[in-house]
Amino acid sequence: MTRFTVNGNPVEYELAPDTPLLWALRDASNLTGSKYGCDDGECGACIVHIDGNAQPSCRVSIGAIEGTFVTTIEGLSDDRAHPVQRAWLEQQVPQCGFCQSGMIMAAAALLKANPSPSRAQIRATLRNICRCGTYPRVEAAILRAAEIARED
Repeated sequence: MTRFTVNGNPVEYELAPDTPLLWALRDASNLTGSKYGCDDGECGACIVHIDGNAQPSCRVSIGAIEGTFVTTIEGLSDDRAHPVQRAWLEQQVPQCGFCQSGMIMAAAALLKANPSPSRAQIRATLRNICRCGTYPRVEAAILRAAEIARED
């Protein structure tokens, strides 16, 4: 039995401790916002926050995060009111949408650590892969999210 908190709710998984967090979230909790991409932590499609830090959930076993707090895209905001989500919609970032939840989670962690990042800092921090090539809109949305957060 592995226990931790997901989106503010305590969870218990009766899965092998080496089960990747991604599969526990998707298969056992039906939280499908985090996507399976590369299974190597490189693409960023599965990024979640573990104790506030952006982590690829495909590379973290549930046994390694006993007692932690996990936030998925579903838990970032109840009503899409998070500044990153608002900016994402305003800037019309998504195309196919596959990578978006991971990018949004990475961007939210970046803005928490650095409320006013430069474009260079955004590029250096967000290493997520977007097959549609929405990177210019992603950067614009992150800069806009920083503005929204300051306005709020």
